[in-house]
Amino acid sequence: MKKRFIGFARVSSREQEREGFSLDVQVEAFEHYAHRHDGVVDKIFRIAETATKAEQRKTFQNAIDYSKRNAAVYDGLLFYKIDRAARNMNDFMLLEEIEKDYSLPFISVTQPVENTPTGRMIRRTLATIGAFQTEQMSLDIRSGIAKRVAIGWFPSRCPYGYRNIRTNGRATAEVHPENAPKVQRAFELRAFEGLLVEQIAERLYTEGLFYTPSKPRFPETKLYAILHDLSYIGFVKYQGQWHPGLHETLIDKMSWDLVRVSFGEQNYRSHEMGYANQLIQCGFCGHPITGEEKEKDTKAGPKKYVYYRCGRYQRHGHPRVRLREQELDLQLRQMLADFRAERPELQRLIFNTAVSRLEDERASSEVRAEEVKRQLSLIEGQRDELLNLRLAKVIPEDTFAAKQVELQERETLIRRQVQLMDALRNENDALAARAPDVFWLIQQDWDTLNRKSKHDILRLLFGGFVLDGKRLVPSNGTPLELFRVG
Repeated sequence: MKKRFIGFARVSSREQEREGFSLDVQVEAFEHYAHRHDGVVDKIFRIAETATKAEQRKTFQNAIDYSKRNAAVYDGLLFYKIDRAARNMNDFMLLEEIEKDYSLPFISVTQPVENTPTGRMIRRTLATIGAFQTEQMSLDIRSGIAKRVAIGWFPSRCPYGYRNIRTNGRATAEVHPENAPKVQRAFELRAFEGLLVEQIAERLYTEGLFYTPSKPRFPETKLYAILHDLSYIGFVKYQGQWHPGLHETLIDKMSWDLVRVSFGEQNYRSHEMGYANQLIQCGFCGHPITGEEKEKDTKAGPKKYVYYRCGRYQRHGHPRVRLREQELDLQLRQMLADFRAERPELQRLIFNTAVSRLEDERASSEVRAEEVKRQLSLIEGQRDELLNLRLAKVIPEDTFAAKQVELQERETLIRRQVQLMDALRNENDALAARAPDVFWLIQQDWDTLNRKSKHDILRLLFGGFVLDGKRLVPSNGTPLELFRVG
């Protein structure tokens, strides 16, 4: 009568598969062993190297349970190598328990040892070395992931709308040419049309913007996650924390804030970084300077401070320049210490410059405002139509009530957008009116301005700057010399 064996094949990493421990190689070794011992392998458990920990654990536990139940009809439990048998010493002891309590031999086909005290000592030593290597590999992987995040790249698979690529041997991310527009459209529908998540899913489907070829309609849970993902405005998530990223942003800050307001997560407030958001470019690589707000524990309690740096400053060979907000404020004051705009013609020039720079923004805002009005008008029409259907008893009472609630939620979202856009227009109009006093504001009242106002003043009047080392240099064509005293 032929002997019967159970085989257990496991590959836990791509490196081990490249070294010749693939599942097919292990299964073939089991069959050769069984053939040499006049037997067959009629039950095999496999764990692929791409399996999750939960899947690996489930397969291992199934192998243990099956072996215990059927130990009487089998002649051995086969493994390719001792360190392939288990992920840790606790699991290894379970296998030895089966051998001892159920008389089902533990057999390593490439590292045979006798079932004697000496043989078991050798086997446990090899298992301990394997467990150590597994734990060390896990630490090395975590360290490598932390370094990727510190540089500014996603720790593993990038979010929907991006795709993973390899550049010079390094895994990076780029904008997905097909999926990125779907993400942008979802934000647009929420920010400027006030659609609910389920309505966004329906609109994307009708517009032919499919989630995947095999699953055309976006799951509502996925859309909700997309609309809350900071990755799209330039951040990377790792261990529950968000870090500045190097990938290209898909969503502008205004659209992001409109979506936040639509979910009731924030009210409008001027909280932009004064010297960030495309205002300053790195003189070394041309990448935008970004701002970060940090909190430090002091004897007087937690204290917040802001510093600015190039988004790529951690790249090899890039100058490691990082400036506090106060340092940039000081440079700006020194730069404009002897500038004035006291003559009427210069004040008119500054005012006209500010207004002209606001025209595009104003025009875009008006287009959005008209779209919002159109959406509110549509809601009113849908509400009247719904009422007529109910009066005609075409739809039942519960359907009528549910649709009423849905329309009310949409109207609430859209009116929040109206409030935010009105606040933006009012702030820009007030800023243009104060433009002639910009130099006085900088010299006398700069510390009292919020960051958004500081940013807008610098952007509207001076266009932008370049950070040359630690020196702030104007980079536009504004005739600053006209305002210099004398």
